Amino acid sequence: MRSRRRTFSELLRRRLPGVLVTVALLTGAAAPFALADPAERPSSGSSDKPDPAEPTTSPPNTPFIERVTRIDERLLSVSVSSPAMRRSVDVQVLLPRNTSHVRPVVYMLDGRSARSESNNWAERGGALEFFEDKDVTVVFTVGGPASYYTDWQRPDPVLGLNKWETFLTEELPPLIDARFDGNGRNAVMGVSMGAEAALMLAVRRPELYSAVAGHSGCYEMGTDAGQAQTRAVIATYNGKADNMFGTEHDPQWAAHDVLSQAEALRGKAIYLSSGSGIPGGYDVPGNPELASAIGFGGPLEAATFACTRILADRLRALGIPASVSLRGTGTHSWPYWRDELAASWPAVAAGLN
Repeated sequence: MRSRRRTFSELLRRRLPGVLVTVALLTGAAAPFALADPAERPSSGSSDKPDPAEPTTSPPNTPFIERVTRIDERLLSVSVSSPAMRRSVDVQVLLPRNTSHVRPVVYMLDGRSARSESNNWAERGGALEFFEDKDVTVVFTVGGPASYYTDWQRPDPVLGLNKWETFLTEELPPLIDARFDGNGRNAVMGVSMGAEAALMLAVRRPELYSAVAGHSGCYEMGTDAGQAQTRAVIATYNGKADNMFGTEHDPQWAAHDVLSQAEALRGKAIYLSSGSGIPGGYDVPGNPELASAIGFGGPLEAATFACTRILADRLRALGIPASVSLRGTGTHSWPYWRDELAASWPAVAAGLN
């Protein structure tokens, strides 16, 4: 364990300014991981067009679909009554052009700044256009900022009640398969915070997913450095990480550590990606987010580059095949993740098929 912690810290120090790394690792403060993330800033949403849902009845304490609202021809807003979350939880469902047969389902997790009315994969990540000709159903999470899409031990005064793992792995899939003709083959992918969440779900519920993709994420929670990074992300929304996995020495931190439990990924199609943090082809004059992409997105992506390489090395040591894209340039921003969605698809599709 000690050698792995040193490796993580050494890799980060080579790729991030020393002062920022020292603050993040030793105090869990808001730099560099807790800087305002311009890549995940909300954009304008779509207006919903009502589509009457069929009346649904269900026994108490059983999840069920409350209503389906049509956003456009193929994109639906689906409201699910979740006993775990003790509320109605919305997701967005993108149907393929041909809905006459059963098909796989791809679950797409948002980043740290997930918002309550949409998903950045749909709004900024090009997913609606990309899946235009794909024979899959796509489910986008809605909401869950700084939640890591996991089950928290207790409600947070700011972030509320989070039981995302139960919702996403137990309550939602049977409803999606039954209502939208799923065939039982699932993939999960995420970006930034959602990348760690996607891999975390895959190692904790390995029977559910046949493919997993993580873009620009970090994958350690059981080390000092990994826990400090996670605490810093949650603090950006004024959440308390102790409400998620307990105090510093609580075993739940280690229980959610992807790196130490990577063996659970064996047999899955795996795709990992990150840029180096060095400005790339999208970080050019004329980009309205150029300053923030370089000043904030550069250090953030440099950190995820180190994190991704560590997980890739771990998988290689275990003899677990994975497709890994470690680009020589690229910041923590959506234009690069749009490209990585397309680049990851051959691996993900192979796992689904």
